[in-house]
Amino acid sequence: MQQEIITIVSGLPRSGTSMMMKILESGGLDPLTDGIRSADDDNPKGYFEFERVKKLKQDKSWLSNARGKVVKVISALLNELPSDYHYKIIFLHRKMDEILASQKKMLQRRGEPTDKVPDEIMAAEFEKHVHQVQKWLEEQPNIDVLYLTYHEVVESPLENIRKVNTFLGNSLDESKMMTAVDNSLYRNRA
Repeated sequence: MQQEIITIVSGLPRSGTSMMMKILESGGLDPLTDGIRSADDDNPKGYFEFERVKKLKQDKSWLSNARGKVVKVISALLNELPSDYHYKIIFLHRKMDEILASQKKMLQRRGEPTDKVPDEIMAAEFEKHVHQVQKWLEEQPNIDVLYLTYHEVVESPLENIRKVNTFLGNSLDESKMMTAVDNSLYRNRA
């Protein structure tokens, strides 16, 4: 049965989704990635992305290859998931000021402008979006969701890794999952 489930890691940008992908991979869950976006200063352990996810609205054919694996899907695309699969979604929350600070640092490193949208407006838009996504997820009979908070995973990894393992059927190696939590990468604390 676990082979038929598609595990998804989701959340807002800079909310810890790459960390959770690394945790799941370390525990023995095969990630669906393509290696196009490589590790950098913003995500030294990698992004764990699969480019075809970005075109989920137009192309859902790859989902059959995601069964029994874990794939990262940004929260804005979750409502594009077809209802003919069963999904287990690990949704990461993070303090909004930490998300915004992390996003700004990433844009600065890339030489992109950081003042296009004021923080207050961006925060309000993100909060509204998360509320809409959570409401939609509650209404989906084919989706189970585990909500976690980034700082709690980093500060209490064992407790949260156990929640994840239980949610996914207790088949993962918790001791190996623990090695993927790197407190030194929690660089934008509120």
